[in-house]
Amino acid sequence: MQPLDNLKVLDLSRLAAGNMVSHMFADFGADVIKIERPGKGDDLRNWKVNGISHWWAVYSRNKRSIALNLKEKEGLNLLKELVKTADVLIENFVPGTLEKWGVGPKKLIELNNKIIILRISGWGQTGLYKNAPGFGSLVEGMSGFATMTGEKSQMPLLPPTALADMIAGLTGFGAVLMGILASKKNDLGGQVIDLSLFEPLFSIIGPWAASYKISGKVPDRMGNRSSVAAPRGIYKAKDNKYISLSASMQSMWEKLAITIGEKELINDPKFISNSDRLNNQDHLDNVISKFMKKYNRDELLKLFSEAGVTVGPVLDISEIIDHPYVVDREILLEHENSEFGNILMHQAFPRLSKTPGKILKSAPSIGENTDDILKEIGITPLQIEQLRNKKIIN
Repeated sequence: MQPLDNLKVLDLSRLAAGNMVSHMFADFGADVIKIERPGKGDDLRNWKVNGISHWWAVYSRNKRSIALNLKEKEGLNLLKELVKTADVLIENFVPGTLEKWGVGPKKLIELNNKIIILRISGWGQTGLYKNAPGFGSLVEGMSGFATMTGEKSQMPLLPPTALADMIAGLTGFGAVLMGILASKKNDLGGQVIDLSLFEPLFSIIGPWAASYKISGKVPDRMGNRSSVAAPRGIYKAKDNKYISLSASMQSMWEKLAITIGEKELINDPKFISNSDRLNNQDHLDNVISKFMKKYNRDELLKLFSEAGVTVGPVLDISEIIDHPYVVDREILLEHENSEFGNILMHQAFPRLSKTPGKILKSAPSIGENTDDILKEIGITPLQIEQLRNKKIIN
């Protein structure tokens, strides 16, 4: 048994955010049906390394695929039939696209008054930017994330992964579950969720707006430092490897000072309180850096661990996959993919004690499950053949 058994999700989205939402549903038992363009499929398939669609393989595991031409009336009619049997529909078209096709939310809820519709876009379904390009990189720039990332003397930095999309995806998963719960608990029927990429990312980067209104100051980029606690940062060891350190509590700072042989700093007026340390971070970081450079990374980790100081290694992926923590907790596994062979990927999360998520099947090829899905809504083999000849499906 899985917690989302018997839940049917139609995923019309492309690229990262929608696939993150449906990935979570699929891992926990929902029947996720990817509705893809015949011959082209989801654009996520084009994100490749050495010719392998690794993004697709990881984030579309456990799903089924139907190749359906939604630009044709017969394709839209099949979509309507699928909607009648579904609990959730996910889409991330430019706002207004479904309405132009005659399958906007009002029509979808007429077909199925219980359906939860998740609409993902860069800026939301309303407002000044609703029709503007909505890629995650633009959101990461405009949200303030890039402005606060990087060194003070350097340009702002975008994240090296689809951060805005993935955070929106996790948010969308929770939002859909809330919609389902509200529908069942209060008999509210279906509803529409308007999810922008901007708002989830803006919500997690901290109380920036409050800070600005209180201080009247736009903070500078701080690299690896924190604006609220010191010392905090990444430091280079003797062997040119790195460790991260956070001594954000007074007791932790005092442990750190003793461990690095600088006990007298605890009562130094420049470092007595957290506010004092924030005002003197250059001096403090120089002291800590000099100590770090005396030892190799593993020696530092052992030393600080024994002293109860909160530090950790800064790892690259070659170290992460074999790290004892990752191995012991079984965070990664190899799963056989029908197209690409074994793919290393993360386990289903979060971990539920009685109804855990599972990886049961590999990501589908384009339209791999078209015939089965259509048969489930009453389309006969002869009709399927005719639809294929008309290129409505493939």
